Amino acid sequence: MPHNTKSVCIIDDDNMYIHLVSKIIELKKLSEKVIVFNNGKEALDFFIKSIQDTEESSVPQVIFLDLNMPIMDGWEFLEEFTKIKDKISKKIDLYVVSSSIDTRDIDRAKSIRVVSDYLTKPIRLDDFEKILV
Repeated sequence: MPHNTKSVCIIDDDNMYIHLVSKIIELKKLSEKVIVFNNGKEALDFFIKSIQDTEESSVPQVIFLDLNMPIMDGWEFLEEFTKIKDKISKKIDLYVVSSSIDTRDIDRAKSIRVVSDYLTKPIRLDDFEKILV
């Protein structure tokens, strides 16, 4: 089965979650490549460098972003990513993925224009398949 999604990005500090999601994507052949960042700063630096180097081929099509991380959390990442997103011509679907079920977090995330949707951990397999196929 061909991969519809060439590259997926996981921005999360939970290594067990990262391993699980990466394994699901690999076993179900949902994407050719998984890029992982343990905090928003690492991810933001990557996207800024991609713009500066005009290396959009390395930019993932889908981002799964956790909210609670050290160094730069998901909210701070979203604030900075929103500022640079228009400089990236490639379509990117960004999903906030959090264990928070607080409606304030959900509404806040969905109100940010670069956010495609809010998903609650743990993400179900059929959600991955809907997003990545």
